[in-house]
Amino acid sequence: MKVTVLVGSKSDLELAEKVRARLEAFSVPCEVHVASAHRTPEKVDRLVRDPSTDVFIAMAGLSAALPGAVAARTLKPVIGVPLHRGLGLDSLLSVVQMPPGIPVAAVGLDATENAALLAVSILALRYPELTAALEKYRAAWHEEPASTSGGSP
Repeated sequence: MKVTVLVGSKSDLELAEKVRARLEAFSVPCEVHVASAHRTPEKVDRLVRDPSTDVFIAMAGLSAALPGAVAARTLKPVIGVPLHRGLGLDSLLSVVQMPPGIPVAAVGLDATENAALLAVSILALRYPELTAALEKYRAAWHEEPASTSGGSP
């Protein structure tokens, strides 16, 4: 079980670390890589071919080509996180408007928490032990929303 997070530039690593922290709270292994769809497409190709990755999270701003570039190279689930650069509308539309046949699950602008939780939900289909952890997380969230924003499941 593994999630691979790709960000388009080093400046996005802080947001990627939020994803890693949430996944680690669920004991889901996660790797974070800087790999640009435009500047380092060979690295994107190499990372996408990793057979141990179950779900990809691709985070990018501006043209936000990275989630689509990853989805075009794999049949595994890809979650796109548009990053708020400027108005953020360009990256949001780039992630949600994928061409037919190349789906990307999209979360909101800078929505690292939802990206991580969606990855855990997808993994729970194959790893049932995550279902109980998600149930516990949601139960705590319903009781005290502020207490789960950065804590464990």
